[in-house]
Parts: sequence; structure tokens; C-alpha cells
Amino acid sequence: MPHTDKREEKGSQGVTLGSLLLPTTPSPIRSIYESLEERAKTYDFGLLEEDVVVLDTETTGLSFKNCELIEIAAARLSGREVVERYHTFVKPEGRIPPQIQALTNIKESDVVDAPGAEEAVAGLAEFVGGVPVLAHNAIFDRTFVEKVPGGKEVSDNWIDTLALSRIALPCLKSHRLSDMAQAFHCDSVTHRAMDDVDALCGMWRVILCGLAALPTGLLGRLADLHPEIDWAYRPIFSHLALETEGASFSLKEVRARLTMSARDCSKDDAAERLDPYDLPSRDEMDAAFAGDGVVSRMYHDFESRPEQVAMAQEVREALGTSTHRAIEAGTGVGKSMAYLLPAIEFAQRNNVTVGVATKTNALTDQLVAHELPALDAVLPDGVSFCALKGYDHYPCLLRLERAASGELPLSQVDMGYRSENAVGSDMLTAIAVTYAYSSQVLEGDLDALGIRWRFVPRSMLTIGPSDCIHNRCPFYPKECFIHGARRRAASADIVVTNHSLLLRNVAADNAILPPIRHWIIDEAHGFESEARRQWAEELSAEKTRETFERLGGSKTGTLHALLVSMAGREGSTLAVGLLTKAAASAARASTATASLYEAIHGLVGLADRTGGYENVTLWIDERVRESEEWQSVVSASTEAVEKLSETSKCLDEARESLAEVDPQLADGLGEATRGISEMTDAIKDIVVAPQDNMVYSAELYRQRKRIGQEKLVAEKLDIGADLAERWMPEMESVIFTSATMAVGKSFNHFNHAVGFDRLQAEKYKDLQLDSSYDFDNHMSVILAQDLPAPQDKSYLAALTDLLFDVHTSMEGSVLTLFTNRREMERVYADLKPRLEEAGLEVVCQERGSSPRQLRERFLAEKRLSLMALKSFWEGFDAAGDTLRCVVIPKLPFASPQDPLVKERELREDRAWWRYSLPDAVLSVKQAAGRLIRTAGDTGVLVLADSRLVTKRYGCDFINSLPSHNIQRLETENVGKYIRMWRTTHESTR
Repeated sequence: MPHTDKREEKGSQGVTLGSLLLPTTPSPIRSIYESLEERAKTYDFGLLEEDVVVLDTETTGLSFKNCELIEIAAARLSGREVVERYHTFVKPEGRIPPQIQALTNIKESDVVDAPGAEEAVAGLAEFVGGVPVLAHNAIFDRTFVEKVPGGKEVSDNWIDTLALSRIALPCLKSHRLSDMAQAFHCDSVTHRAMDDVDALCGMWRVILCGLAALPTGLLGRLADLHPEIDWAYRPIFSHLALETEGASFSLKEVRARLTMSARDCSKDDAAERLDPYDLPSRDEMDAAFAGDGVVSRMYHDFESRPEQVAMAQEVREALGTSTHRAIEAGTGVGKSMAYLLPAIEFAQRNNVTVGVATKTNALTDQLVAHELPALDAVLPDGVSFCALKGYDHYPCLLRLERAASGELPLSQVDMGYRSENAVGSDMLTAIAVTYAYSSQVLEGDLDALGIRWRFVPRSMLTIGPSDCIHNRCPFYPKECFIHGARRRAASADIVVTNHSLLLRNVAADNAILPPIRHWIIDEAHGFESEARRQWAEELSAEKTRETFERLGGSKTGTLHALLVSMAGREGSTLAVGLLTKAAASAARASTATASLYEAIHGLVGLADRTGGYENVTLWIDERVRESEEWQSVVSASTEAVEKLSETSKCLDEARESLAEVDPQLADGLGEATRGISEMTDAIKDIVVAPQDNMVYSAELYRQRKRIGQEKLVAEKLDIGADLAERWMPEMESVIFTSATMAVGKSFNHFNHAVGFDRLQAEKYKDLQLDSSYDFDNHMSVILAQDLPAPQDKSYLAALTDLLFDVHTSMEGSVLTLFTNRREMERVYADLKPRLEEAGLEVVCQERGSSPRQLRERFLAEKRLSLMALKSFWEGFDAAGDTLRCVVIPKLPFASPQDPLVKERELREDRAWWRYSLPDAVLSVKQAAGRLIRTAGDTGVLVLADSRLVTKRYGCDFINSLPSHNIQRLETENVGKYIRMWRTTHESTR
């Protein structure tokens, strides 16, 4: 966990235990949590709270490399009492950034006479004396302490109470210290170290009570996990397990108790319905959104919005008439409630399920954690709902049990600088938190458990659809998270999932999800591109390497583990012989595929030299397929297919033989076998027998040292045709909605992308609803009309000057969205020192940087500005003063070298106007939407591409913007205008 969790949590308001518990927490488990506060007052934990030190630090920032300690606080516990304290400010070598001063209230005057870091840490070491140290997100505090000379003398036993709280209290939505401290009425958390120490002192007993309340025998099971690993939590579990020593634990029995109360009454399949649908009347729907209606009871400051009501009526009509819709609903309409309420009414009146598919996890979480529970509380009959994700988001309980008792997959992890013991500890923590979660939660997924997936292979705890053994698994179906969730989904009013799972379901002929015939696709602007990605076929050198490494041979991997397991077993001679034969065949196949990727690397000479310095994407057209280089690929493919087919045959024979001796071991060979088959199919489909409805490309690297990262890709050319032919005929109603769908007033581009234009005209309808926000008064759009054209050599220098004026006139809080990394880096290098002289800071989305951490930092530091790439063009919410200006230097047209662009241009005369132009318009609309996120936001959008003025397509962009307040300015006047705008608008906020 990043330290931002600790900092952002401070100052949380109004958290109660009821609001912090997952809404799906079973009643008996909820009662346990409600009793923890009282139990913590009297329970005696003996040595676990005798002579332990609770610690917290404050620092000048989040970077271990560049930031410093400014405060250390610690308290020694004896029983329930703090018997001794240590506190000191620390004088850093540099200045305390203004935002840290504001956050922590630690001023330069506080540290001016404070000891330096080495002296302060020496005092801490003397105070701690090597006893166990408790810290919330201990890796942060420990790293800052131990990078100071002498810091490693403080203690060699640090307990991370953040990770431990996830094991002890798995039903909490958040394990931030501030939220838990408020919920359990411990000392409040502030931005000062000693206050946080007091809060953790109070929470320590609650955490221990939570551990003690886990199912009987579980702590003993956790204490016995992989004794070869030196695991910090083992002594805690061992001590607590003494009270129930000898008690056994059965995960199946615990899961069976949890699932006893689960509903299991499947809804009807709408495709089999003969009677007309029962619908609420238009008047009933209007009343639901009126000032005294159902929706108003969900919000303190509810205001009826005509656009929201209009959308709800349109959704109601589409569902009732089995027709389709494309609805563009501008920011502030409240579209989620506009489709949820009529969907719930429709589902309940007709005993069917309605599906909602979203693009981002943020919206999925919002629907499942906020909107749907709120509707459940106010609707007369409540609402049953379920969230579904892909297989690899859910714990596989059989794999969890195997991970607990079998060999840890340490060989599958790139450990970097970490030791095997450190990585093994992360794996044990992941196993522990998954056991605890599975013992208390009926339904849910792994995404919120804080597992460090960098060091924990997902395959240790999850399974793919093709690897599930179904009725041969002891947890199938009811106790299983995956199949249990799908069973419950079949009886829910509303099922929430994501675009990717829905599209995988389409590809699987609707075999993954329940038979849902009515779908609402939110964030629909991204549906076509996600479908193209999901339905693509890849032949990847990296994935091939992983497949062979996982499969292994006589000395490594799955085959080695199976050979060891079978050694000496009665009746295993044939299986051992077949496994040995498979290992030899796999080695030959590995060599053949390596030769194939060597041949694929040879294609780089055919790539246009205008591509990237290192990596290039080559369109595989007829010219490429007729080249000598491609013939080498074909020849190598023939050899690879032959060796891979031989390996598949050997693995199938070995698996059949294993099944007679040990069915579970045979199942373990299945995933690797399927990986070989998928590789074979990809080679055949991409190299040997290409199809006319696909576009083919190769991702290559110019340098030979990058051999081993090549990839061949086949993508669907026309997604809309596939949706219209494969999916729409099976659906009763599909409603697409987003804030950005239309180009101007036209839905032609979107309707083609999703296949509506292949349907009969009466089967679909589109509707454009304006935003409920006053964009004309709250957003000003500036066209910098005299900048050089983007391809001009003087453009970047002129852009840098313009950005300097924009940043200084806005006094920070600017987001600049680039389309090209090299241009962004050049501008950043020139602009950063100029802004520093002006007292402003700008950061850049550099190679290898974390978009999530950049987002968090940008949101936390009010005046910070950011230069970013594609990942920030949409889905980035920064309401209020955090973001007051968005700059788009260059219109986001797709690269002319993009294989999809080139394939379309080959087949259609006006392809650029039909595809590239509207795609760019919608991207600009998305970027503009980052600026106004609430009714009170104001801001400036700067479009720094003079083609908006000089090219006739400029009006397509301008007419699609949410604001009509357009200013065409010379660059020298942009700064002056922004200062004037701020004077008249920000002062009224």
C-alpha cells in the first residue's frame, strides 16, 4: 500500500461501522463486527500487547529516494495502557513543501531547532530497544527509518497493521486507519504522528479481537502455513490459536454455512416470454423523479432534472418495446439513476434480469457500493443486485487450499532485489487474507484485498474458465465464488459487469453469463475499442515463454512437479513415462517457437523508418506477405505447428494416464495443455490461414537485444458487423449511453461502430440530452489561432511559450494532454525550469511512472500541474480547484501508420473522414469533460492546434464541445484573457 492511503485517510468524515461494512455482509458476521468494540475493552491478549511499540512518521513527501523524515512518534504498550512515549520533530536537509505544511501543520519553525534524522532515529532505536513495532503501512515508515544510518537498529520485527487488519476484518470496505478508528470509536486520526499512534493503539485490540473471532481452527491453519517461511504474523496467529488448540478448520463447511441463506431462484429468460411486458406508466416514472418521489429520498439536496426524467422515460420505452437506444447524456444529467430505476421496475414486474455493463472499475464500484444499495433502501420491494467480473477476479477455493498445502510458486515471480523469504511472506499474507475473506463473505472478489500481485501470481489463487473442473471440485457449485456468483446473478434484478466480460460472453455464444436479454451499456464510447481488443488474437513471444516456463520439463515447472509427485506411486509407471516423453516433446516445441520469433523479428526491416526509435508496428498487408521475410515466418510456423501439435498429443496422453491415478494432478496439467493448443491455433489463424474480415499487424523491436518481445496480432476490422450478426439478434433491448457519443448532432459514427446501422430503422433510436450544468457560463474555450501548424519545426517552441503563459496565469492546476510521448518530454524539459522560477511545479507522465500515483498526487496537491498521455484523456475525475484548466496541444488523430487506419484506407475511399475524424472529435469531447465534474466547477479549455481554424473539419470539433463560449485569440492574449476570466468566475465560487 502506498503511504498516500495513510495520508488521504486522515480527516475522513462521518464514518460509522454500518457505513464501513460491505453491504453484502451476512447478518451473523455483521453481529460479530458490532461486538468487537466492547470485546476489545476487556479481552486479555497477554504477550501480544506487552512491551510492543506503536509508531508513525511524517515526511516531506512520498518518494523514498528524495523525501525526508520530519516527525517521529512512538508509544510503548503494556496491556491496554500507553506506558511511555517518544516524540520528536526532525530537521530535514531541504525545505518542507507548502502542501506538506498545509497537510500536516508542521511548519519550518517547528523543525528549525529539531535534531537531524540520524540523531532522531538513534533516539528512536534506544526507545524501541528492538521490541516488535506496529505501524499502519509499515513498509513506508520502516523504509524511511532504515534509510537513515542506524535505522536498522530500531527493530527487526515490524508488524504491518494495515495488512493484518485485512486478515482480521475482511468485511470492511476500507482499512484506512482513519476510517477504522472512527468506526470503532478509537482516537481520531489527524495529520500528526502522535495522534495517529494513539488511534493505532486503540485499533490494535480491535484487530486482535477480529482475528480471535475468525472461524474456529482458521488461526491454527494460518499459523501452520509453510513453516519454512519466516513470516511476521505467524507468532500472532500461533498465540491466538492456543485458545482453540487442536480445533480443525473446514473451508467447505464454513462456506456452506454462509451460503445457506443465499437466494437461488432463477429469473425467467426473456427470450421465452410470450406475454407483453408489464411497464410502469409514464406518469409513474415522472412521479419517481419528482421532488417528493423515490429518487428524492436518496439525496439531501435533490433537484429534479428534466434531462434525467427524459432519459428514464426513454429507457423505460426501450425495455418495454424490445428496441435499442443510443443515448448521449451530458455531464450532470445523472444517467446512472436514469437507467437504474426503470431497469429495476422492469426487472421486478416481469421477473427478468437486466444487465448493466461499465467500462471502468470506478463506475462499477459506484453502482454496486452506492446507487444500488441506496435504491434498495428506498424502493418498496428493495432491489436484488450482483456484480460479476471475469474468472481471474475471484478466488478459486480449490487453488487456495492447494496453495496452503503445496509448494509456493516462487519460481514464477521476478523477485528483483527482494529475497525468497520476503516474496514468500507476501504469498502467505495473500493466502491468509483470502482465507479470512472467504470465511466471512458470501460473494465478492479479490480486487479490494490489497494483495501485492507483483509478487503473488494470480494463478496461485485464481483459475481460468477452461481450467475449472466444475463438478469434480468439492466447492462446486454453491460454495464456489465464481459459480455461486453466477447462480445468484441468475436470480438478481440487476447484474453489473464490465465491457470485457460481456464481450467475452458474446464470443462464447452467451455461455458465460446468465441469459440476460436486456442490457444497458454505460460509458459506451469505449465499447467498440474494447470489443476489438477482447476479440483480437495474439501470438506473443512473452506469453509463449511463460507457457513453456510454466509447463517446464524434467527439472522445472508443472511437468517436474508431477514427476516428483508420481515417483514411487503404485501404478504410476505409465504416467511417469508419458510425462517424460511430454517433457522431451515440449523442449523441441520450445526450440521451434524460438526460431519462429527469430523469423518474426526479421520483419522489422520491412517497417517504415518513421516509426518509433525502438518499437514499431508493422501492418501485415499483401506486400509483407509476398516478401522473403514473411516466407521465412511461414516456414518457421509450419515447423512450430508440427512440434506444438506433437506436444499437445503427448500432454493429452499423459493427462489421461494421470487421471487414472490422481484426477486432481491431471487437472493441474490442463492449463499448460490449453496454452499449447491456443498457441497452435494463433499461428494457424494469423500466419497460415488469414481471414478477410481481420486486420493483421506485428509489434516489433529494432534492436536485437529486444528479441523475445515480438507479437503478431489479428483484430476484427468491423466490430459493428459482428455485434449485429452475433449478438443483437439474441437481445431484446440494448441501451448504449455515454456523455460522448455524437459528433455534432449526428450518431452515424457511433451507430456504425456498434452495428445499429445494420438493423431495421424501427429497431433503434438515438437521443441527445444536454448537460444539466451551465457549461456556457462555467467553461470558456480558447482557440490559440496563430500557433504554427503542429508539423512545423517552430511549433514546440511556440507551444512551450503558450503553456508558460497558461500555467502562470492559472497559477497551476493545469492538465496538458499530449498525443505523442517524445513531444511531451521535449516540452516538459523546456517548461519545467521556467515554471520553477515562477514558483510553480509541473510533473510529467514519464516512462515507467504509475498513472494511479500521478492521479493521487495531482488530486492531493492543489496547485500542481500535470502533463499526461492517453490514460488521462478520459475517466479522470478532478472536481473543484484541483483542475481548473485543460490544454490539448494537438488534435488526437490516429497515426497514419496505424494498421487499422491503413487497412480501412485500402478498402474505403473516405476512410479518414468516416473513422479517424469522428474518433478524434469524441476524444476531444472526453478530454473537455475532465474540466467540469460538478455544478460548481469552472474552468478553461485551451485548444492549441491552429487546424481548428484553418481546416474545414475544425467546425466538427467546435460544434461538439459542451460549451459555446468560444474565444479565438492570438497567443499573446491568452494569458491576459485567462486572468480576466478567473477574476470574474473564481471569485464567485
